[in-house]
Amino acid sequence: MMDLHALRQFVVVARLEHLSHAAEELRVAQPSLSRTIARLEHELGTPLFDRAGRLRLNDAGRLFLGHVERALGELDAGRRTLAERAGEGFGTVRLASETFLTLTGPLAAFKRAHPSVEVELHQLEAEDMARRLRAQEVDLCVASQPVPTDGLEAVRLLDEPVWVITPLDHHLAPLAERGPVAVADLADEPFVTTRAGHWQRRLLDRLFSGHGLPAPRIVCEGDEPSATAILVAAGLGIALIPDMARRSATRAPVAWLRVDSPDCLRTLTLLRGASTRPTSAARLLHATLTGWDWTAGPV
Repeated sequence: MMDLHALRQFVVVARLEHLSHAAEELRVAQPSLSRTIARLEHELGTPLFDRAGRLRLNDAGRLFLGHVERALGELDAGRRTLAERAGEGFGTVRLASETFLTLTGPLAAFKRAHPSVEVELHQLEAEDMARRLRAQEVDLCVASQPVPTDGLEAVRLLDEPVWVITPLDHHLAPLAERGPVAVADLADEPFVTTRAGHWQRRLLDRLFSGHGLPAPRIVCEGDEPSATAILVAAGLGIALIPDMARRSATRAPVAWLRVDSPDCLRTLTLLRGASTRPTSAARLLHATLTGWDWTAGPV
């Protein structure tokens, strides 16, 4: 009979594809972890990893991983459902997003209305959201860019324009009073942006490639979207910023320019598993997020 502990360890090794890193995360000795994986492979009668050079999950491993993640997710969902039924309150809801700045308003309203519910936040890249939802490792995800929705239920929360911001003394700044800026006019500009994979960087790359332009010139790349406007105001470059930030009460001294492209948008989408039975806490937060007026003001 398969050991649940071994299966959970396999998931971590499969995710990291590195035994020593997995052992460090799991806080176990690497030789012990290696033996656990070897026993699991022996029990299954097939290798789960290719070991020529760097450790790599093979086709059998990827197939098995999907089943293991779903099984562990169902077990965890069952535990949480029984905890609810036993009268331990609404429990915990696990919410993932690329950035939490967007969610401060609705989360504050949710906590005021449901103070007994614990909200567990996870910062995920978009490509990881669908997998984590199907594995029931999170209950809900708010994505700021397209996510494959096979097996998921998606609700569009908001389509908002994305602006270009520049320093006040930038040569493009006067266009803020006269009209939108063409994407081609941004081709040689230095950009302050987020790291690769974040929605702002992907939107920037899509805009340039969609208009037949070479890759944008990145002069500053970071993990703190909230710092972007400050860096632009300091004169480091220009940037793409969503409309929500423009409506914020505390804005950096920058010029805001509309972009002459219908694709310069951010779409917020709420995702959950289509076949997953949501907990009461997840249903309550889903209702709050879908009922929130996302256009009402700053968040």
